[in-house]
Amino acid sequence: MLKDLSFSWPAFFLGCGLTAATCTILYLCGGEKPSLIAAVDNRTMDIMFRIRGVSNDSGQVVIVDIDEKSLSILGQWPWSRNIMAKITDHLIQSGVRAIGYDILFAEQDRSSPAYFFSHLDKKTALEIPENLVQTLGADPALDYDQMFATSLSRGPTILGYGFQFVDDGLKSNDAQPFPSGVIRLDPATLQFDRISLIPAFRAVLNHSSVSASQSEGFINVLTDDSGLARQVPLVMVMNNIPYSSLALEVFRVGMNIPDMTIHASSRIKANLQPVLGLSLGDRFIPTDSIGQIFVNYRGPSGTFDYISAVDVLEKKRVPELKDKFVFIGASATGLLDLKATPFGSAVPGVEINATIVDNLIQSDAFTYDRMTEIGLNYTLIVLNGLALTLVLCFLGPVAGGVATAGFLICMMLGNYFYFFLNHQYVGISLPLISSIFILLVMSIFKAFREGKSRRFIQSAFSRYVAPDVVDHLIKTPKALSLTGQEKILTVMFCDIRGFTTLSEKMTPQQLGRFMNQFLTAMSEKIMENSGTVDKFIGDAVMAFWGAPKSDPEHAEHAVHTALQFKGVLENLARTWEKKGLSGVSVGVGINTGPVSVGNFGSLQRFDYTVMGDNVNLASRLEGANKNYGTSILISKATRDLIQEKFFCRFVDKVQVKGRQQPEDLYEPLCQGLPSQDIIDEIRVFEQGVEAFQQADFKQAKKIFSQLDQTNPCRLYLSYLDRINGYLESSVPPGWDGAERRERLPVVNRLTTK
Repeated sequence: MLKDLSFSWPAFFLGCGLTAATCTILYLCGGEKPSLIAAVDNRTMDIMFRIRGVSNDSGQVVIVDIDEKSLSILGQWPWSRNIMAKITDHLIQSGVRAIGYDILFAEQDRSSPAYFFSHLDKKTALEIPENLVQTLGADPALDYDQMFATSLSRGPTILGYGFQFVDDGLKSNDAQPFPSGVIRLDPATLQFDRISLIPAFRAVLNHSSVSASQSEGFINVLTDDSGLARQVPLVMVMNNIPYSSLALEVFRVGMNIPDMTIHASSRIKANLQPVLGLSLGDRFIPTDSIGQIFVNYRGPSGTFDYISAVDVLEKKRVPELKDKFVFIGASATGLLDLKATPFGSAVPGVEINATIVDNLIQSDAFTYDRMTEIGLNYTLIVLNGLALTLVLCFLGPVAGGVATAGFLICMMLGNYFYFFLNHQYVGISLPLISSIFILLVMSIFKAFREGKSRRFIQSAFSRYVAPDVVDHLIKTPKALSLTGQEKILTVMFCDIRGFTTLSEKMTPQQLGRFMNQFLTAMSEKIMENSGTVDKFIGDAVMAFWGAPKSDPEHAEHAVHTALQFKGVLENLARTWEKKGLSGVSVGVGINTGPVSVGNFGSLQRFDYTVMGDNVNLASRLEGANKNYGTSILISKATRDLIQEKFFCRFVDKVQVKGRQQPEDLYEPLCQGLPSQDIIDEIRVFEQGVEAFQQADFKQAKKIFSQLDQTNPCRLYLSYLDRINGYLESSVPPGWDGAERRERLPVVNRLTTK
């Protein structure tokens, strides 16, 4: 077991190092979460919202909607304030707990008759009695702003105002909101300028003519970097004075709570102390460090009860509103009060405020504890990192990928069921990213090491087995079995002529060096021409073309290699001659045909080789070179495949041992066409062969004798030796010109004289 583990120690240490590096990054981040990690955590939260789907609201929050229907009946926004006064009166009469206006009334109502008369110019005023103008301008029944203010004063109403966060040069020191609640700070020793709340530059308030509500709250719904409203401020600060949001004031007024407390940390030594949460009576509302609530959204737009504003005005189909929290806002597209949430990109802003109040009613807003998140992150990073490292060390990248997917799924499910459904916001993006990073880095590392090891094994193994065979087995491991397949291949045998005589002239060390030089040179030339070196048999080399890598030109490559052997031997001869070795030549036999190719041997040891009758024929052709004085002999099957590219001459027709039909033997002389002298000589030779095969031995002898005198060679002597034999004895019955001896006798020139 320890022996196996040793091979994975580098990968194990790498995985541990990556885990430690991730923990270091988390430590260096401290209390601040990097923006990338925060963005991934937020996206993960959005996915969980969609998985959970719609959750039940309390049923105590209702939205009076300035929708398309209301605009089509009452006219485009803004409406006359007398309409808003009537809607407010009807809601108060219904016994609602609180009415929040997610609308800003920053200017006077210019459609009010009182406004019209009070702004008549002098020329026009001359045409109307001055006392009448003054009377109409001061008539409360004609002042829509006054009517709306009177309605606001009759019940639990909360107007919304807006904060500006940049210096636009319009700040006025007397423009201050006036919420009715009392805000305290805990611990009391802190000052408001020491707590970490979002600062505002100035307030955009409602016009003084309508500022008669019970309280006020800011309507700002802030979005994060991705444009989604996930965390919404409940409290912000301006001029070192804290102010409540519209949603918080609606809830406080509706619950009849006179004051609230902001809880801040006093243990952290910083310029600004982080906020822990808010208290309304005996109810604690958790927030983030800057006073924002993590909104627990109920679902997509329309989850809450919407009532068209025109229906409230006309008292049509209005549900029971007693003891309900009511928001008045707009969903009409043209009013541009749309926000993006985890459930959609076009949610009316008023619904976000309604959701916050519903969260406060049910006490199910999301809580966030950075320390809990950090502790969980450390635990998951270490456990997942070590577990994943061990899996990758033992089982490899594929199993590691499956394990990583399992870890990620388990972490996501645990976060969803244990934290999210219990309304706790806990980000686990860093452990997720860490697991994926460890998988990628360790997989690349192991792939590099395995590739290096594979290349080493391939390089070393290729010295024992043909490189193409090694490549084939690496790409096709199933081929490493005791099976064979039939394929048409070209097989070559090549050995040294007169090897016994040569070896007698050398010491064993010299013979070893000689054979290594010879076999190396021959093997390199074979592999250069896409051949597979099968084996070395003493002084012989066996090779084949067309397997394991397919080669449609296997016959051409084999013959081309055999012709190149001449140049190889000439280069080697220069070195051998210096050592007293000369006249080294080779014999090559080549045959093409169906053979069985694959792994043959025992279960413990086997070779990738070729077997069959066509392999034996190639071996016999190599041996037949001695009888004809040739260097290369090929079969008719090989010659038929190369006849257009190589110039070959017919040598003989021989019935070799084990075959019933005679085999035509050919000698490839060159690639392309030879000189005209050679062509003329071969034409005469073919005439002699034709006469010989027709049993016209006298004419054949005449031709071969002439050829032998012009260019003496063993091939001509071989024919003359047989011709003389047939002239001295009768021709066997059924003779077809084929030589039927397994091996022709070595011809001595003296026997033909």
